[in-house]
Amino acid sequence: MLRITDARTGNLVEAAPVRRGLTRIEAHAPGHDAASLRVLLVTDLLVRALELGGTPVWALLAGHRERAELRASAAALGIRPLEEAHDAVTGGLGEAQVVHVVGEGGIAVEERGTVAGDGGTAPDGVRLAVGPVILADGDPGDRDPEVGAPEGVVAEDVDLLDQDRAGGLRVPGLPAGADPAAVRLALLSAPRTAPVRLDPQTLAVAHGTLTRWRRAVAGWACRPSRPVPDEVRTALRTAWEDDLDMPAVLDVLRRVEDAGPELPEGARFETYVYADRLLALDLARDLGSAP
Repeated sequence: MLRITDARTGNLVEAAPVRRGLTRIEAHAPGHDAASLRVLLVTDLLVRALELGGTPVWALLAGHRERAELRASAAALGIRPLEEAHDAVTGGLGEAQVVHVVGEGGIAVEERGTVAGDGGTAPDGVRLAVGPVILADGDPGDRDPEVGAPEGVVAEDVDLLDQDRAGGLRVPGLPAGADPAAVRLALLSAPRTAPVRLDPQTLAVAHGTLTRWRRAVAGWACRPSRPVPDEVRTALRTAWEDDLDMPAVLDVLRRVEDAGPELPEGARFETYVYADRLLALDLARDLGSAP
């Protein structure tokens, strides 16, 4: 059962209080920037987690500025398309729950999914708050100690990030051509309400982790398949059903990666593929490339 924290009350509530009942999710993204993309990413995670639990979801995008640019960057990050909130009839459809995903600063949520000024409250449903994104220029080692690098990730080969490669993100404040999957992993590595820093070193660390995991998955795929161990599956679901705790999900994957020979490689492969239904990091991208 997925439970999320309602930012208005501070209480944990069920994301889908009625079994198989429709949940409407409105992502309030004011413009084309890293903070809005983080709001959309959290929306995407919530949609995926609910669907994995069998809950039907209706996801909407609220906001009026730089729509085409925002949608293009969201697609590059693996975020599923959202309907336009201002074109949707949001009442009378029998929603069992309404969740408003909002950025830092108390963005007011008005009826029909529009965004007003600061300091307001949502008229209905649950408010899911998302922490800020801090963009650092200059020396990548000059870090805010309260933000830091993704916890549990070891820096390796910072040069792995190719900022000029084709297809990279073009988002104000992000390094030019940043690897979208690395940006997604960096955002997933921080607690949902905590600040997260996106600078060249942080993105390079995330890129290095992705490279290692994709190579490992490609290698494990060459071994006989084994089911995801029950305790691992339970640990993954417990993590993401506890207020979308993505750092805990990533910690489970690290434990699986470092497990001893008692965990078959085929089970490791199935674990990573299963988790990637939520993470959407394209972890099986290098299948067939293992030596």
